[in-house]
Order: sequence, then C-alpha cells, then structure tokens
Amino acid sequence: MNTLIISTFSCTFDEFKNDVTTLFLEEMCKEFVTDYEFVKVNEHKSHLLMNCTDLEKLGAEMESPFAKEWDKKNNCKDTVYSIKLVA
Repeated sequence: MNTLIISTFSCTFDEFKNDVTTLFLEEMCKEFVTDYEFVKVNEHKSHLLMNCTDLEKLGAEMESPFAKEWDKKNNCKDTVYSIKLVA
C-alpha cells in the first residue's frame, strides 16, 4: 500500500533523512517497507513516500520506545496517509 508520511522536525533535513533511512526504514521496517523516496520540503519538513505492505506493523514501529524517544529528542511530528490511485 502506498503511504505518505509528512514530518516536521527540529534537526536538519540531512540528519533526519540519515536517521530515518538507516535506523527506521532499513532496520526496523525492512520486512514491510519495500520502496521509499524522501522529498525535502524545507530544512525542517519532509514528505516520505513508501510502499508499505503492513500498516499495522508500521504503526507498531512508529510507537516503539526507540521511535518515541527519537521523536521527542528531535521534536518530530508525523502525519501518515494511505494513498490510493484515482485514475
């Protein structure tokens, strides 16, 4: 399922992208995120487009103690959308 996560954060975009890519997507979510792409909106906001095969597992990882602590440390707020093809 195509998923969009809009994030705001206090760290730089490069720090955010590096941490989310290496720690979250490629480690914690590697079993159910098959493809992803980051889009920089500005230095403290991004759009993350991904193909997620299990939204429940994604939600569980986003609520894990590690993710919650990282979010708190970096003042990260995420809004998650499921995307459907219209035409």
